Amino acid sequence: MRTGFSGSEETLLGRGAEFNGTLTFKDSVRIEGKLTGEISSDGTLIIGEGGEVQAEIKVDTVIIQGRLVGNVQAKSAVELHATGFLKGNVTTVSLNIHKGAIFNGTSSMPEGPITAQPPVQTSTLPDL
Repeated sequence: MRTGFSGSEETLLGRGAEFNGTLTFKDSVRIEGKLTGEISSDGTLIIGEGGEVQAEIKVDTVIIQGRLVGNVQAKSAVELHATGFLKGNVTTVSLNIHKGAIFNGTSSMPEGPITAQPPVQTSTLPDL
């Protein structure tokens, strides 16, 4: 773990690391390796340029600089950076897609707070 700019702790899943299963965390997590499964948190998920994620995601904020295949429910925001790739559906109140990013899916922006929905089976997701 390391301390981020805001004083919160950031956990790193580094390059070369692989994780299969359910990931829950506080504060923030940065993924530079591979993750398959489900992710849930009231914190921030960062998928770095080297990150490859195939998961159903329910977090406060997600920042995508790498590859993500899966659906996203973000309470506050989704940022898809120029190096980012997202194949899946997004539900959030704020969606920011940078020039050069690739987004294949649908987006939904509810007027009220986002409520939890039952997870979709990850076996139905296409391979990365």
